[in-house]
Amino acid sequence: MADRINLPRNIVVSGKQSRTELERFREFVQRKPAFDVVVDGLNVANINKDKSKGRECLLAVVSELKRQDLTILVLGRKHMLRPSMSWDRKNMSLIQQKAHCFFTDNISEDDPFLLYATLHSGNHCRFVSRDLMRDHKACLPDGATRRLFFKWQRGHQLVVDGFVTAGSIPSYDTIVQTTEDSWHIPYDDTEDRSTYEVPQRWLCLTKKP
Repeated sequence: MADRINLPRNIVVSGKQSRTELERFREFVQRKPAFDVVVDGLNVANINKDKSKGRECLLAVVSELKRQDLTILVLGRKHMLRPSMSWDRKNMSLIQQKAHCFFTDNISEDDPFLLYATLHSGNHCRFVSRDLMRDHKACLPDGATRRLFFKWQRGHQLVVDGFVTAGSIPSYDTIVQTTEDSWHIPYDDTEDRSTYEVPQRWLCLTKKP
């Protein structure tokens, strides 16, 4: 439960959203089953630079997650429900059939809702967003707590790669690991990566017999 996570309250309650809206969302989440994945709808839609295709991108991602038989929450804003060049009723209706949906006020920030729902649903829950969560990390009081949040983030964040495929999250912790006779050290090979991504290469050292 997010209420029991030992992280400062302002990591979840921050930004422009009203406390009334946050309370309405908290009650919404408690009425629903635990989610397997929480999707930042606008963030996913904006992957495609052609705004008229954003709705198709979001629908494709939700459809793929549904195909995997996951319980999905899509977070969006109320303007997504109004027909426009970017959004149409048919696509939004299909998304609402495949996923639980919550639409915030247009001025509200998505991240606090996304973080709360992911934490509330349990350690198995993942979230889909390209957001680095820098503002929320900045709210944390010290380096140890920021490292704790970063470790949680890299173990729970999925990023849409291209159009539909979401990257997988490793089941192991990307830190130096040892056995009686070996060391396994993750490292970067001059490759650019986002802060939520972990090194994919390992240096394995073994003692000579």
